[in-house]
Amino acid sequence: MTDSVLYHVDGAVATVTINRPGARNALTAEAKVGLLQALQAASGDPEVRVVVLTGAGGAFCSGQDLREHADLLDAGAAVALDTVRTHYNPIIETIAFMPKPVVASLPGVAAGAGAGLAFACDFRVAAQRATLLLAFARVGLGADSGTSWTLQRLVGPAKAAELLMLAEPVDAPSALRLGLLTSLVPDEELPAATAALAARLAAGPTLAYAAIKEEIRFAAVHGLSDALEKEAVLQTKLGDTADHQEATRAFVARQEPAYHGR
Repeated sequence: MTDSVLYHVDGAVATVTINRPGARNALTAEAKVGLLQALQAASGDPEVRVVVLTGAGGAFCSGQDLREHADLLDAGAAVALDTVRTHYNPIIETIAFMPKPVVASLPGVAAGAGAGLAFACDFRVAAQRATLLLAFARVGLGADSGTSWTLQRLVGPAKAAELLMLAEPVDAPSALRLGLLTSLVPDEELPAATAALAARLAAGPTLAYAAIKEEIRFAAVHGLSDALEKEAVLQTKLGDTADHQEATRAFVARQEPAYHGR
């Protein structure tokens, strides 16, 4: 997509890599544009059934590139103050609303908006050396990149307030205990663990995964009766899919189903 963001498709798995290792994959304007383009490409490609988001080198993403941000502030550029609406919000929405699973693979630090990117994903696989840091308050800012919404749903409102206000780093074992991570692996095993999870998801019922994501988003802001109706609507649609019919026949025949995402 750009030099700052790499996009690679291997079979049904698309990998989006933030590629600024010398800056711990901090996000410049160019990187944010490239990241959105790559995620949109993955979302719209019917052959892609799972997306992996990661960072080059030893970091996942250290958030906003503050050097670029400081230069824009000094120049009085309006984009410096509007980057949340212009860049981050569309990126987070693309991840959250993508009709396929998204796996964050964390080789190292995920800070600020980088943590927001990870929290928006459906799964977070981290290396032992990874850390999470809700760094916004350290630079006099409130939460962005969806963390005010995602974080409290992962750890509860009180813990979310603590993590955001005190802005202390959370090591990987602590993050796993808090529920911020799906799994934690030795540093050298991260690529293989990520690939195994991506392969499992790519071979699974893609349409069912999309429905589950939609149900969870809907239920987070609606009451039980509305959630029940949403489930009924989506189950009716899924019941007419080839994947459901194939899986039902396979279950009866005591065979493993083969899903095709239709």
